[in-house]
Amino acid sequence: MDTLRVGVIGLQGDVFEHMNALKKAFIELGVQGEAVWVRRPLDLEKADGIIIPGGESTTISKLLSTFDLRSILKKKAGEGAPILGTCAGCVLLAKEGDRLVERTKTELLGLMDMSVDRNAFGPQRESFEAPVKIEGIGTYPGVFIRAPLITKVWGDCHVLGTFRGRSVLARQNSLLAASFHPELTDDPRFYGMFLGMF
Repeated sequence: MDTLRVGVIGLQGDVFEHMNALKKAFIELGVQGEAVWVRRPLDLEKADGIIIPGGESTTISKLLSTFDLRSILKKKAGEGAPILGTCAGCVLLAKEGDRLVERTKTELLGLMDMSVDRNAFGPQRESFEAPVKIEGIGTYPGVFIRAPLITKVWGDCHVLGTFRGRSVLARQNSLLAASFHPELTDDPRFYGMFLGMF
């Protein structure tokens, strides 16, 4: 079996954390895989799957254009490559944003049939950890840091995870968007779900 190459968009945000969590998941789940730091178009072209990490969505959006990664990312999505967006990555995957997205003129990737409310769970000082109910996994430790909320889904997009009845995880074909930060937990089950999409 060939080695699975999962690229982490390494422009800003929780890049190291995702790289380390992926490496741990590969070992624990018995997957022959490699976590690749993506900053150049060629790195992205070679990736079998992609993670867009948390961070600041407006900044990441601008850097995707600056580093010529935006069009390749959309092409990979169109080809069915599994893509995970966490927190800011969740915002960027959406087709619709809230007033803050409009005010900051954040250019979304528009890949998933969903709307998001950026920073819906409050500022960074109000970060918290709470159990999330995830379809196929059960209860999972959700880490919420300036987290967005998935306010609406339609078309091929459906909710997979909730916190207090609110949507925090959605999937559309090979695309997965999480409001929370799975890379900040020691629980490999979320990455097992993502890697199961390959």
